[in-house]
Amino acid sequence: MDMQLQLVQRRNNVPLVMPKQQKEPITVEAEVIERPNSTILEPSVKTKMFIEANTEPVRLNHLRDECVIPTYRDNEKTVSHFEFIDSVDFCVQQYFKGTDILEPQIRVSHQINGRIPQALHKKVSELEDWEKTRYYERMMFCIEIPSITETINGNQLNLTIGGVRSLNHESLFSKKSVEKFKVFIGFQNLVCTNLLVSTDGTMLEVRVSSITELVNKVFELFQNYDMKKHINCMRNFTNHSLTEHQFAQLIGKSRLYPYLPPKVRKDVPQLAFTDSQMNSISRDYYLDKSFCREENGEISLWKLYQLFTGSNKSSYIDSFLDRSLNAHIFTESLVDAMQTESKTHWFLS
Repeated sequence: MDMQLQLVQRRNNVPLVMPKQQKEPITVEAEVIERPNSTILEPSVKTKMFIEANTEPVRLNHLRDECVIPTYRDNEKTVSHFEFIDSVDFCVQQYFKGTDILEPQIRVSHQINGRIPQALHKKVSELEDWEKTRYYERMMFCIEIPSITETINGNQLNLTIGGVRSLNHESLFSKKSVEKFKVFIGFQNLVCTNLLVSTDGTMLEVRVSSITELVNKVFELFQNYDMKKHINCMRNFTNHSLTEHQFAQLIGKSRLYPYLPPKVRKDVPQLAFTDSQMNSISRDYYLDKSFCREENGEISLWKLYQLFTGSNKSSYIDSFLDRSLNAHIFTESLVDAMQTESKTHWFLS
C-alpha cells in the first residue's frame, strides 16, 4: 500500500508515523498527541479477565521502565512490548477520535529473568530488586472503547482493539528479520469479558520490519473491518439453536475430530479447542448462569458461541487469538448448515 507518511511525536516520546492518505480520510495534525483528561479512564471493574491461564496483569509503565528489551544475535533490538502497545494505542486514538478510550489492559506470561553484571556472584536470595532484569516472552493487551457499544440477546458488547506478541515465535538467535505480531478489532461481552472477533477483524500474522509498518498495518485492519457485518452475523446466532441431542453429538464428535484421516478432515470445519476446553463447555452447558441450556435442553448458537469463547480463556497467550477466531468461524459453519437444507455438518450428523 503506497502511503505518504507524516512524523508525529507521541505523548510517550516514541516517534511514530501517521498514514496521511487513507481510503476514508482521517483528520490528523502533526503535534504532541495527549489523551484528554476526559478519556483517561481506568479499566472497568470486571470479575474476570479476558484471558486467565498462566497470566498476570501489568501496567504499561512497568513494561516501559522496568523490563529489558530482547535483541537479536547482531544486537538489533526487537520492537518492545511497550512500543507495540503504544503504537496500537496511537492508532486507536487517531481513528476513533472523540470517543472514550480506556487504558490498555495488559496480561503477560513466561517471564524471563536475568541480573546485572554487578550481581554476578550473588545468591538468588541476596539479589536486590534493582539488580534483577526481566522481560516477558508473551504479552496480550486490550483497549476498550465503551462509547461504541451494541446489545445482543441482552448482552452489552463494547468495541475492543488489541494485540498479541509471542517472542517464542521469533528467531532471536539469528540476525534481525521481520517481526511477527497479531492484532484484532472486535467486541468484548461485558457479561463475561469474552472476546468476540471475526475474520476481517483479525490479523494472525502481521510481519513488519519497523514501527512505521506496524502502524500502517493496524490502520489497514481498521479500514477493512466491517463492524455492521460482524454485529449482524453475531445477532444471527440468536436465531438458531441446537437440540440436546445435537449438542451431545457435537461434543462426541469433537473427541473423534483429532483422529480423522487427513482426507476426511480437510472437508470438515476446523475445531481448534482441546479436550479440557470441550469438557468446560460440557459443564457450562448445564451450569453457566448466563449461557446454559434452556429447560427443554436446547441452546442457541449465541450461547454456544459464548461457551466456546469462555473456555478459550484457559488458552496460552500465543494460541488465544487463533482459537477466538476459530470459535466464530465454527459457529458460522453451524449457522450455514442450518440455513441450507442441502448441506450437512459433520459434527451434527
